[in-house]
Order: sequence, then C-alpha cells, then structure tokens
Amino acid sequence: MQYELKHEYIELFKLLKVLDLVDSGAQAKILIDGGYVLRDGEIETRKRAKIRNGEMIKVADVSIEVI
Repeated sequence: MQYELKHEYIELFKLLKVLDLVDSGAQAKILIDGGYVLRDGEIETRKRAKIRNGEMIKVADVSIEVI
C-alpha cells in the first residue's frame, strides 16, 4: 500500500487513521503503545512521530510506503 504525503509529514497515529487501518485515533494509539507498529523495521512507540517521504510503516501484515 502507498500513501502520498500532501504536506512535509504526517503524524503516525493520523496516518493509521487516514488509511482506515483503525476506527479511531484511540485505537491507533493503543497499537502504537503496544509496539505493533514498525517504522523502517524498528518498533515505533511515539504516537506523534513525524512520518516523512520515503519511510516504510508496517502494521500487522500491512506495509505502507510513504511517497
């Protein structure tokens, strides 16, 4: 899956919400807090991490390429 940035960055929990991987921001934050989100292969626990062009996010079996 690909996500095209419209601005300089998007916060991680907002990205999960925009892509309909979760029903709410609260669910996104729970996933991130639980260590279920990878950013470029590393566990990312910062809910408001600034995701920029060229990064890969993985949640469960869904990979997201940010372009």
